[in-house]
Amino acid sequence: MDDLTINTQVLSQPVIETERFILRPLRPSDAGMIAHYTADRRVAEGTRAIPHPLPPGASESFVIRSMSVDRTEDVWAIDGSAYKLAELLGVVSLTQMEGDQSELGFWIGAGFWNTGFATEAVDAVVKANPHKSRTLFAEVFQDNPGSARVLTNCGFVYLGDAESWSVARNARVPTWTYVRKMG
Repeated sequence: MDDLTINTQVLSQPVIETERFILRPLRPSDAGMIAHYTADRRVAEGTRAIPHPLPPGASESFVIRSMSVDRTEDVWAIDGSAYKLAELLGVVSLTQMEGDQSELGFWIGAGFWNTGFATEAVDAVVKANPHKSRTLFAEVFQDNPGSARVLTNCGFVYLGDAESWSVARNARVPTWTYVRKMG
């Protein structure tokens, strides 16, 4: 990928600052830490799309897709390096849906669970509303109440139960769906 493509991507996705870290577009150097964190079965099983075990090259492919100028999903690294924290604590994403709607997703490296980083990252993306969405949706597996708390702490309201496929679990898993109407 050339520098022009990377610079175009960076310009189209804002950097969002919080109290303890910045949210920035992914870069190729993030692939190793993404592979490291998502190698933890608990992290992978908390998502719909991360396989376990992670195939070789999967994190590099994810980063390349997130940097594509024609992507439908914006992915931010939760980067604490400017605040004497790890360079990659996890990721938060927004996927454009039809109309003025987006779906929010996030995961945090297991070593950073229960630190408030997920709530701070989700809250920052919600407040920035980079897609200018009218409505945000999010979904968590019902066996992950911590992620549900992150959403409710950030103003999301429970919408209903559903099921989603988990690649890591190779199964359909019950979910809670949340919605956040934007002002």
